Amino acid sequence: MMNQWLLKIQEFIIPILLVLGSIGFGLYIEKKILKRLKVRSQRSSWKWYEPTVNSVKGLIVIWFTIGGCYLASTFLTLPGSLVLFIHRVLYAVLLLSITLLVSRLAVTFIQFYSSREDTSSMLTSLFETITKVLVFAIGFLITLQALNIPIAPILATLGVGSLSLGLALQQPLADLISGINLITSKKIRPQDYIKLKTGEEGYVVDVELKYTVIREITGNLLIIPNSKIIGSSFRNYAFPEKTMLIPVKVGISYDSDLDKVEAITLEVAKETLTEVTGGDKEYEPFMRFQHFDYFSIDFTIYLQIQEFYDHLIITHEFMKRLYKR
Repeated sequence: MMNQWLLKIQEFIIPILLVLGSIGFGLYIEKKILKRLKVRSQRSSWKWYEPTVNSVKGLIVIWFTIGGCYLASTFLTLPGSLVLFIHRVLYAVLLLSITLLVSRLAVTFIQFYSSREDTSSMLTSLFETITKVLVFAIGFLITLQALNIPIAPILATLGVGSLSLGLALQQPLADLISGINLITSKKIRPQDYIKLKTGEEGYVVDVELKYTVIREITGNLLIIPNSKIIGSSFRNYAFPEKTMLIPVKVGISYDSDLDKVEAITLEVAKETLTEVTGGDKEYEPFMRFQHFDYFSIDFTIYLQIQEFYDHLIITHEFMKRLYKR
């Protein structure tokens, strides 16, 4: 009796040691070797080095655990059907972990592409979510196919159910499609300053599944449905370029020397753009007299700024300096 128990214990010792050893080895690689690779990636000129290393974080332990469990199953005396089931489960976990890796790499690629200087697009959480959903959906279907589970009935069920879901989720779907339209059309990008026809304005923080998040100058966040932005007109102060002209209206008395006023105004405008942060130092301001008012001669001076928010400080400094002259 005792010998039988010893034999059973010995039968399980090797599989248990294999599983624990594989987990421990995976943790060692995760903590030591992967950490060294991260340090080396910071000195590497290859831009994909660090993102690739970061993408496999947490997956190495899973892969070694799968390998340890597979080896352990070969040392156990189990029914053939149970061994086959274990192998299929391990294979499914392996495929899902690879899907997670591909998802991370895909998002990293999009981030790299959107950060390039020659592209006007930027990564939003909506585009990131769509990428992950597509990759995981494809990975899930591949996993089912690899496990000999027919996917045709699943696709047929989804096709029939999508009609009823579309009717039940009309507004969320409208917001989702509107968000995709906003991103693909590149009319709104993160960090753009926009103003809607209804009066809401601020910097675009993110385009999410249902909403566009806008941060006002005061720091408050506006949560606006994507369909509302698509369905109304808006002004983007950062499209196609962030630099913009701002008109500053000025009135002078009728006994002023117009030539002298023009010279002083242009001098002050150029000084303001050169010395104040936010002004375009290379730009040559210009002014135009417009009309005779009841008590003044009105003109407009045009100043170029780096981005919309700079109009506050540039206008402020210009008015102060012009008044002193």
